[in-house]
Amino acid sequence: MTGDKSDGHSAGLPDTPAMRRTSRALRRRAAFIDRDGTLIVDKNYLKDAAQVELVPHAANAVRAFNYALVPVIVISNQSGIARGLLTEADYRAQRARLDDLLEERSAFVDDHYHCPHHPEVTGACECRKPGIGMYEQAIVEHQLDAAASFFIGDKLRDVLPARRYGGRGILVPSPETSSDDVEAALAAGFDVVTSLSLAAALALDLPHPPES
Repeated sequence: MTGDKSDGHSAGLPDTPAMRRTSRALRRRAAFIDRDGTLIVDKNYLKDAAQVELVPHAANAVRAFNYALVPVIVISNQSGIARGLLTEADYRAQRARLDDLLEERSAFVDDHYHCPHHPEVTGACECRKPGIGMYEQAIVEHQLDAAASFFIGDKLRDVLPARRYGGRGILVPSPETSSDDVEAALAAGFDVVTSLSLAAALALDLPHPPES
């Protein structure tokens, strides 16, 4: 059968393979959040899970999304794996440590996705941000409405997928963020805020950032 719009996809909505595989009745908005520099302090190719350190108020921001029943999906480029600077086992240990740190603060991430590639080492891939491969996987596995979702990170590549899906991009500059990224984000109409807690407040329309 052709021309069936019973899944809710119509003109003006993002048309990707993942969105075509979700049910309008089940779709829900999500917070797609970058890891290094946004949730945790960017240690430049972090290897030791013991060095995982939450960005100030990151747990409060995640908890705010949890309370609002907005799934928190971590989307992370991990080119250090392709470069041989860390292993998949190292990454899994870091992921577990991040989950533990959040759990200690009554917050949680619904799922983690990472891209272990780098174009100069492993060739081109569909998952490395700003590519949408990881988002496509998450959309299907969690039945997410990308057009109603938030795309949050400290690099332009973290928020650019919002344009593809029609979602809301929020740049949270870190010490590693270039001025070019900030200028490009502003020029593209993305929001730019100074902390993840402010990003959560903006996304959830809270009167104050969740910092306590």
